[in-house]
Amino acid sequence: MGASVAVSRRDRALVFRRWPWGPGGAMTLGNVILATGDDLEAACVTYEHRAGRCVHPPVRLGDHERAHIYQYMLLGPLFVPVYFLCGGISVRNPFERAADFYAMHGRGWWPRSHNQNAS
Repeated sequence: MGASVAVSRRDRALVFRRWPWGPGGAMTLGNVILATGDDLEAACVTYEHRAGRCVHPPVRLGDHERAHIYQYMLLGPLFVPVYFLCGGISVRNPFERAADFYAMHGRGWWPRSHNQNAS
């Protein structure tokens, strides 16, 4: 299918690059990242930025996905149902906002009830 696989110590994952699905980006399942691009160095916009809620600088895709790995490590197989109960792939999902926060600041990968926009 054209995908290649590599271990990323930085992202703590088995990374499948050039995964042939969707319009772009990546998806994390446990310690596996399925990425449509050539690597995880791609810059991407945050969910809040894309939704027009604020202006954020671009973040590294791998940093955002690493936050999901940490979230998954804590919740295990409950991660997927909890993730979708919290809003799925959207700005409403606190797991996505926490992953964006982590990608911007290097901390705060777990969703919190207080405002994560503060540095």
